Amino acid sequence: MTKIPLRRFTARALPFDEQDRVLLLYGFDPDRPDQPFWFTVGGAMEDGETAAEAAARELFEEVGMRADAGDLRGPYGTITITFDWGGYTITQDQTFYAFRVAEAASAVSFEHMEQVEKDTTTAYRWWSVAELESTGEKHFPEDLADIVRKIIAAGELG
Repeated sequence: MTKIPLRRFTARALPFDEQDRVLLLYGFDPDRPDQPFWFTVGGAMEDGETAAEAAARELFEEVGMRADAGDLRGPYGTITITFDWGGYTITQDQTFYAFRVAEAASAVSFEHMEQVEKDTTTAYRWWSVAELESTGEKHFPEDLADIVRKIIAAGELG
């Protein structure tokens, strides 16, 4: 099957709890439901949005956390990736921002997700750097432990 090419510019929001663990979502490509993986909160920038504004919007839409763009720290790098998802071959520039969550235990909600996200996102989990480095579970980006370590070392989360 021929995949449709798509180019996206995205912002990724990395929520951190009080133990410096990062929130990841668990889900799957609708074309490969038997191959789930962990991934960061975030999505495409809309017309007129800055990357930080998009990250703040996606933070609310995907996990129900409210933040202003000015509440986010970063950016902590931009990487370009290419992957297949839902019939598309997507080339995506992703810029990473971080956010400290005050009460992580009760903070996550999938209520504001788009339907396709609700259909393909099945769980969430808070991950430490050590857990990211030692897990055999697939997560994206693959170098997320390095990004998380850089954010924690910057000391900007408060």
